[in-house]
Amino acid sequence: MTGLEHIMDGLNPEQKQAVTETEGYIRVIAGAGSGKTRALTRRYAYLVDGLGIEPSNILCVTFTNKAAQEMRGRVRKLVGGEKDTAYITTYHGFCVRVLREDIHHLYYPKNFVILDVEDQKDILREIYSELGLTLKDQSFSNILKKIGFFKALPGYVRDMISREETISLDHLDDMEQKIIEMYLRKQKKIFGLDFEDLMNFVLILFHDFPHVLEKWQDRLHYIQVDEFQDSSKKQFDLVEMLSRTHQNLFVVGDPDQTIYEWRGANTDLIVNFENQFPGAKTIVLDENYRSTPEILDFSNDLIRHNRNRVPKMMKTRNSSGPKTVHFHGKNEQEEATWIAKKIHELASEGTPYHHIAILYRANYLSRFIEQALIQENIEYTIYGGFKFFERMEIKDALAHLRLVAFEDDLSFMRIVNKPRRQVGKKRLAFLREHAEKEGLTLYEALQNYIEHPIFKGTQAKSFLEAIESGKQLKDKLSVSELLQFLLEQTGYEKMIREDGDQDRLDNLQELKHSIHQFEKHAGEDVYLDQYLQMITLYTDTEREEKKNTVKLMTIHTAKGLEFPYVFVTGLTESIFPNVRSIMERKERALEEERRLMYVASTRAMKKLYITESEGFTGRGMMKYPSRFIFEVDRKYYHRIGDISKEFEEEAREFFRKVFVHEKPERPAGRIEVGAKVEHPVFGEGTIESIHAKKGVYMVRFFELDAVRPISQNFKGLTVLSK
Repeated sequence: MTGLEHIMDGLNPEQKQAVTETEGYIRVIAGAGSGKTRALTRRYAYLVDGLGIEPSNILCVTFTNKAAQEMRGRVRKLVGGEKDTAYITTYHGFCVRVLREDIHHLYYPKNFVILDVEDQKDILREIYSELGLTLKDQSFSNILKKIGFFKALPGYVRDMISREETISLDHLDDMEQKIIEMYLRKQKKIFGLDFEDLMNFVLILFHDFPHVLEKWQDRLHYIQVDEFQDSSKKQFDLVEMLSRTHQNLFVVGDPDQTIYEWRGANTDLIVNFENQFPGAKTIVLDENYRSTPEILDFSNDLIRHNRNRVPKMMKTRNSSGPKTVHFHGKNEQEEATWIAKKIHELASEGTPYHHIAILYRANYLSRFIEQALIQENIEYTIYGGFKFFERMEIKDALAHLRLVAFEDDLSFMRIVNKPRRQVGKKRLAFLREHAEKEGLTLYEALQNYIEHPIFKGTQAKSFLEAIESGKQLKDKLSVSELLQFLLEQTGYEKMIREDGDQDRLDNLQELKHSIHQFEKHAGEDVYLDQYLQMITLYTDTEREEKKNTVKLMTIHTAKGLEFPYVFVTGLTESIFPNVRSIMERKERALEEERRLMYVASTRAMKKLYITESEGFTGRGMMKYPSRFIFEVDRKYYHRIGDISKEFEEEAREFFRKVFVHEKPERPAGRIEVGAKVEHPVFGEGTIESIHAKKGVYMVRFFELDAVRPISQNFKGLTVLSK
């Protein structure tokens, strides 16, 4: 091919328009599977080879290093490997280039240090040591979140660059303020910038030193932004500022695939692009090269329910395929077994395992699927995480049970210092020495020497007492009750809760739920030894890893990927859509959850399966099929499994109560003890007591058969009767 033929080869009319529209503000709405990256890279090549623009005058930003690297590779094939593609980069990568060149204006050296998360934790370790704090006072993850919130606005940078030594914060509580002040001072001392700082420093640099901004504006004649739907307001401000001189800003994205609002992405930026830049052009890439018409029919019909979007209907010239299948099971075992058998069926027809993906809303949902795959000898790989029974908190929880049952050294070593009990290397060496001399396990050695002065001032005795209490109760409690008792008595669950890691809490809840399900379906009393013997099947880590495996991953991890056969599992209301997200962000969160389902369905190339089941969640709530299933016209999918009209009506009533559309009225006056109330998630219950000082109602919920403290300020609690 000669001239520009190699750049235009294989492009459809809309893609060609996107490639050749080079001047002005241009928005490309690029639907799922529409060849977005092809259009973006060909446009870059067109600027360089077709218009003769130097690559050093083109900025092309994307979100991940992996995406930037892939884009550079594609561009080099088109324009020749000798071209400089350094400005194909991430937002953070570009900010580093700016600061290496111009940070001296802010009185920082050009060889400033870039801090990763481990570096940040090292700084916090120093601070905790100086203040005499432990992780019980403030977990690293919690304080790093607070630092992130504090750095949401770039104004603090002026304190960092001032010649004054003091950095003063007056809007945080005393301890948080002290830690953050010390963190900023230590950063300043070593001229260190974390990832939040990189963009904030550039924004302040450009604002306070107009001649620096002008230099970069003059240099960058063309700016391209990939995945623009995931841009935050700060990222938008940066590219908008840079594009003011030459006014050539080209953004590509799909508002229907914005799934990161919870971490700052702002859908409004791409939806309202033409309002921000009057006269901007919009090009819609709506031809899908990935999926069958049937998969697109299902996906289009779902996403049309969103309001905050640019309307489009994806179409394809691909051959027709089978309808989407919805499987409704009577319980999660039936759901998982059906998936495993369907995979066997696909494999018997010649489908390689690696052509199959199982997607879910949250990591903990992999548990029941993994168990079914193991039972059916189907090889699988977890992408972007660990297999359920290999996750730290699951191994820790099971170690509590194993220590009660076997007193083995492996379990002892795993949990003796979780949470921290000051049983460090010196004390463990002491135990090992006596255990070897006397032929004891480490646990027995601790029992024998618990009163030795070496353990004075530690929490070893309380740990021992918790395990001993568990041993006495192991024949009186069910395995699930025993695990709950141990996690509470040892402080392990409290440690995870204080660390603020919701994923780990969800995984622990799912483990308890799985044990309860095992007990329920065993049909007889389940003993601890029996359970531990059974669970060995799933905790065996010696299973050989193979390339030809079924892929399991969250939907967020699957973004940008495609598979011939896709199963979207766990489509249960309050799980997907996620109840916590919606209670925090209402309608915006519901739209984002729907976009997440749209992303999941459009990963499929040949066939899409969606599955859910009845029963109860790990938190004891009745499971209903997700509203997303009912939002799609039945003509676009085939259902396996019976959903009665009564059950469907129950589900629809649940949707109305829990989420956005019908907000329960706040009861007039004071709620009294004994009042029957309804909670949008926990269901009905009665007020057992009222703690006025704490501002909470203690409510016993019928389905949970447990008491929960509900804030008196919570607007979702409705009085049913007194």
